[in-house]
Amino acid sequence: MAAYAYLGFVIVACVMLFVVLPRRRIRAVEALQSQLREGDEIMTTGGLFGRISRLDQDTFDLEIAPGTVVRFARGAVGRRLGDSSAPDSSAPDSPSADETSD
Repeated sequence: MAAYAYLGFVIVACVMLFVVLPRRRIRAVEALQSQLREGDEIMTTGGLFGRISRLDQDTFDLEIAPGTVVRFARGAVGRRLGDSSAPDSSAPDSPSADETSD
């Protein structure tokens, strides 16, 4: 009887591992791809960084250097990067507390 319980546990674990978890990842990737906009900085699945210059239904153009544009399939988006060009608003204007004035 314990062998059947163990077998049932293994089957449930396999279903979770091979069905449910990949579906979550697929939904996350689809959400990321639907939120892409021109001007977003991204990293491709191959590790290439750049800014989206043109966005089509299935492809996008990625500017990897000034004047250098390459075309990718939308599925090649690995992640969207934060806007690093904006100044850090959390940085204080005054000297930090650990700086001492002599």
